[in-house]
Amino acid sequence: MKTAVLITIGDEILSGNTVDTNSNFIATQLKEIGIKVLSIFTIPDEESTIVSTLAMAFEMADVVFTTGGLGPTKDDITKKAYADFFEDEMIFSDEIYEHLRAYLEKRKRLWILEHNKDQAMVLSKAKIFLNYFGTAPCMILEKNGTYCFSLPGVPYEVKPLVKDQIIPFLKEKLSLDHIVTRIVSVVDIPESILSETIEEWELALPKHISLSYLPVGTRVKLRLTASGSSQELLNTELENEITKLFLLIGENIIATQEDKIEKILGELLTEKKLTISVAESCTGGELAHLITSVSGSSNYFLGSVVTYATQKKIDLLNVNPKTVEEFTVVSEQVASEMAIGCQNLFKTDISVSTTGVAGPGKGEDGKDVGTVFYTIRIGNQETTSKLFLPHLERLDFMNFVSQKVIQDIVSLLIKK
Repeated sequence: MKTAVLITIGDEILSGNTVDTNSNFIATQLKEIGIKVLSIFTIPDEESTIVSTLAMAFEMADVVFTTGGLGPTKDDITKKAYADFFEDEMIFSDEIYEHLRAYLEKRKRLWILEHNKDQAMVLSKAKIFLNYFGTAPCMILEKNGTYCFSLPGVPYEVKPLVKDQIIPFLKEKLSLDHIVTRIVSVVDIPESILSETIEEWELALPKHISLSYLPVGTRVKLRLTASGSSQELLNTELENEITKLFLLIGENIIATQEDKIEKILGELLTEKKLTISVAESCTGGELAHLITSVSGSSNYFLGSVVTYATQKKIDLLNVNPKTVEEFTVVSEQVASEMAIGCQNLFKTDISVSTTGVAGPGKGEDGKDVGTVFYTIRIGNQETTSKLFLPHLERLDFMNFVSQKVIQDIVSLLIKK
């Protein structure tokens, strides 16, 4: 199997000011063509560090990627480090300069052409992929049979360069195995118990099939990865292994294809021709965001309301003020009435409500931080649940609750 090392260059990544999404994207793209990422390094904008990391990466892998450090400013020194490592010199490329001029002219920014002129400076040995969404081109260099790609750091520039130019290049140049992955989503069984239950099956897996445990909230994703020369054979082998798994934990499996819980829900709602609506308080719209992040969700998601203030729960969802007075706004009774009001408002088959205290301070009714009630109504049947998550920070709390609610909807629909 061919291997890769990814190097992210930038002080802004190390400081935490910028999140490295490029590595995740590149690794995913490489996996799909049978290239395994061995390591991901994040390093500062220091020439000596870049050179030493490149040297280490070339010892490890067949393909090396760097992202970042290719801007027009003086602190962008990646090309200097490349010149040192590859023992090459920088030359001015008329082709890149003309591409840069046309790019800036099209965007009515030709006045900054001279400020970006250094972007046309590249290593003399480099093959070039033009950047159609930015000013910094991608340099491709080869040393001792290892290919190296120097990419800019802006994600919307990286993605088309990788998908449209680098991946086809690698498929043409390298002899690649196929890698096939299946995700089995397991619920209602702790990871430690799950591991014991399937231990004999796991130990009997063929050597070319690996298993990873990926906990997500209260769900465990079992990722099966197979590599080999025949994609059809790999798919058949994985299907056979999943069939064996069903004999052990079938009642705990909610999906065997999709990775994200919101996509699993989308497939179920589409298959069953059901609609859904959401009334949120403590999750602040995160639940609706997850559901609508799936392409095609307009076919089943009809709408949502974020009734953050108590009075809006009363005004928009017809929650009874006496219910709030007697049980407080963070209660199973209010969650139930919110779900009923939401279902009536949007006329959906399914409605969901959340009410709780995301923190960091206690709720207006004195409930402890991390307390949440949520109701799921499917037709006239409803299920109300309580969670207590005092250890989670506010945004983590919102995401965890939203993920758990969707997971519960999926479990209920599968059982129906």
